[in-house]
This record gives sequence, C-alpha cells and structure tokens, in this order.
Amino acid sequence: MTLSLRSLAVLVAVSCIALVALLLMEQNMGAAAAKLIASSAFVALAIRAGALRSNYGRIILLGLVFSWSGDAFLIGETQTLFLAGLGAFLLAHVAYIVAFVLLGISIKWAGIAALAIGALAIAITVWLAPHIPSALVLPVRAYTTVISLMVIAAFGTRGRGASILIVAGAAMFFLSDLSVAALRLVQTDFPTYVWGLPLYYAGQVCLALSTSQSRSH
Repeated sequence: MTLSLRSLAVLVAVSCIALVALLLMEQNMGAAAAKLIASSAFVALAIRAGALRSNYGRIILLGLVFSWSGDAFLIGETQTLFLAGLGAFLLAHVAYIVAFVLLGISIKWAGIAALAIGALAIAITVWLAPHIPSALVLPVRAYTTVISLMVIAAFGTRGRGASILIVAGAAMFFLSDLSVAALRLVQTDFPTYVWGLPLYYAGQVCLALSTSQSRSH
C-alpha cells in the first residue's frame, strides 16, 4: 500500500511527538525507534512528492538521506558518534546548497540574508566557544559555516521565485540545531529537544514537499 503525502506527513508528526514523549520518559529504545520512523517517513515523503523526477528533487533527497544517517548516528551518546552525525548533517547541508543553487540564487536576497545570518552565526559561535571540547572546535565551526550558507542560499532562491517551503525548511532546520548545540555542548538542564525536534522534522517535511514544486529543474 502506498501512503499519501498527507499520511506520510502525519506519520512524521506523530512519530516526532512520540519521540519527544519517550525522551522525556527516558525510554531510550522506544525513542530511537520513533526517531528512525520519523526520519524514514520524511525520506519517503520526498519520494512520494516526486523528488526523483527532477535534479533538484534528487539532490534534496540525497540531503534527506544524509540527514537520516545523522539522526541514526546521534542516537548514540559518544563523541565519535556525535562527530559522525555532525559530518552526515554537514553533507546534508552541502546537498541542500547545491540544490538551491540549481534553482537559481538572487544575489540581492542572499546578500540581505547574509547580514542577518552572519551576525547570528557569530553570536552562536561566541556562545558555544567556552563549551566546545578542543577536538570539536573545527568541526563545529565548519558546521556552523555550512548551515549558515545553506540558509542564505535558501533565502536567495526566494528572490528568484522559488517555493516559500524552501525558506521555511532551511530556517527551521537552522533553529533546531540551536537546541542540539544547547543539549549536547552547553548541556542545559532544560530538555531543548522539546522544541528543537518539532522544528527539525517540520523543516525536513518542508524541504521534502518543496520537491513537488520544482520538477522543471
């Protein structure tokens, strides 16, 4: 049976809610299963939306698969798995940047976005600096740079008439990463995944659905 776009989007949402609830109850095995179901659902959503019918869609799909891998790696708690997850998500953002460039970038829109995103990235770097182990300094800075470029490129596509889903997806992905940084690096007492995970999965759903509107590229 082939699930509809709506059914797959609902599956992502329900699995995400279950993931947050299970994490709060410290049911790690159940949380891991819910996480992989939610991530598999956004990959399936992109395919169902028509990702395989365009170059843009296929590259976005590649980014979603890298994201799935990052989610799988981050189920673990070790620094090695954290680095593997960071690398997988970095590759996902590189794929998204390539896809956005393929659609076309407005230099004006990208330039305006760069001012805001650049300032935010610098603030985040200063915030994280005291909390990052020396072995993670370069990987974290590289990741911050690449995800910032991804969001800037997403805004640039909007200036060329691309779907608002791209901007929404990129922005939510960026914001969700703040929750990961707070939880894994700063180690805040508040479980930031409560808001970070919904933002992350909503962002991935937006990017997956954007492939349905870009079949000519």
